[in-house]
Amino acid sequence: MKVKFTIPDYVQKVARMLLKEGYVCYLVGGALRDVVLGIQPDDYDIATDATPDEMLSIFPKSVSTGARFGMVSALIPDGKGEVYEVQVTTFRSEEEYVDGRWPSKVTFIKEIDKDLGRRDFTFNAMALDLNSATLDGANETKEWEIYDPFGGVNDLNLKVVRAVGTPLERFKEDGLRAFKACRMASQLDFSVEPDTFNAIKESLPVAAQVSMERVRDEFLKMLLHSSKPSKGIDLMRQTGLLQLFLPELLEGYGVEQKLFHADDVYTHNLNTCDHAPDGIKLAALFHDIGKPRKDMHNGHFYGHDIEGARMSEEIMTRMRFSKSEIRKVSLLVKNHMFYFPYEQAQMSEQERAKIREKEWTDAAVRRFIARVGEENLDDLFALRIADASANPKSAFNPEEISQLQMRISEVRSKDMAIKLTDLKVDGEDLMSIGIMKGPKVGQTLNKLLDMVIEDPMLNTKESLLAEAKKFSD
Repeated sequence: MKVKFTIPDYVQKVARMLLKEGYVCYLVGGALRDVVLGIQPDDYDIATDATPDEMLSIFPKSVSTGARFGMVSALIPDGKGEVYEVQVTTFRSEEEYVDGRWPSKVTFIKEIDKDLGRRDFTFNAMALDLNSATLDGANETKEWEIYDPFGGVNDLNLKVVRAVGTPLERFKEDGLRAFKACRMASQLDFSVEPDTFNAIKESLPVAAQVSMERVRDEFLKMLLHSSKPSKGIDLMRQTGLLQLFLPELLEGYGVEQKLFHADDVYTHNLNTCDHAPDGIKLAALFHDIGKPRKDMHNGHFYGHDIEGARMSEEIMTRMRFSKSEIRKVSLLVKNHMFYFPYEQAQMSEQERAKIREKEWTDAAVRRFIARVGEENLDDLFALRIADASANPKSAFNPEEISQLQMRISEVRSKDMAIKLTDLKVDGEDLMSIGIMKGPKVGQTLNKLLDMVIEDPMLNTKESLLAEAKKFSD
């Protein structure tokens, strides 16, 4: 197949340097997949018969990122002097895989066909021969011939993910490939070819050996690069992969929400994830994860937000997320059930009277801000909107968020204390009046903050120290 696209000058420069020394080279990998799909690549890989040591001598500014596997990252400037990284890899074959991930035997070879034959999916096993090409360094669109021994172009046209060669062998070689198959199907909106799908199910013991960090990274790629992550997540459910690393999500499968939802808990979590912006995909996926454990079997799930926050923390700890990421997702899940009462134009006077009885005081608004954190408010509002958008039965009106935002702005304009750093005293001040250094200082500051949230007029150094002395007496 011939395609038209632009190979950047810095990529051509890598090829020219290899060819000048008598080696062969091919453009390979995801860049060619993108080209066939009509996408201009932003990441390029080159395969060659040069060994890692030979490449390090050819490219003065390069780093050996995996000498055992023949990988070298060449740092190459373009025509304007901007430096780019191009991964160059030696043709190789692999044997005797261990731990579901790494080959114990790697052999550098001279044939491109054998190198392509070890790759995961057909659309990642294509190559573009740069050996006889005109590489003049010009950033111009040209016609190039793609070498496609495994039918990758046809599979792209069919919109299927198909393993190279014998699918079960590919998945037994590398357990991460099973997760990647689901991720690619989700990202490209493809289906998984039947033999490849069945091979994933048969190779679960190998997939189970993959480190949680690698599974997490593949899962996040799927969440962040799919228009509908639910497709990939459900493929993982169907193949059994989801049970290996996120069994809690499966607890909601088939759990009905009779009163206020059209879908079961599992489906609603996935749909909310689809509707959520990237920054809160995980919180959206986990927001109702606690419901099955709080099912009252009458359409109510009291306390599921608290349970969901606890479960989110447990899941993300197991998946090796950072403490800050865990803290944020847990907080959003815990607070996603907030309700701000506000008057609407179509309400009767009786309904308006009831709303006025439930109006948030300034102190209630300050407590809400303090509980959620100002830095998390926008994300919490986005989660609430995604939650409602994913549920056709939702009575939620986005005006609730608009009214609450206005109320928050009104309260914040009064420059009132919301967090510890807003207090007019600090730990040093408390210790100066005899409060011992240690946990007592933090406990006292939190008590003072609670008081100031209720009555901002107390936020003077004199008043706060007087109150602090009462606590220490």
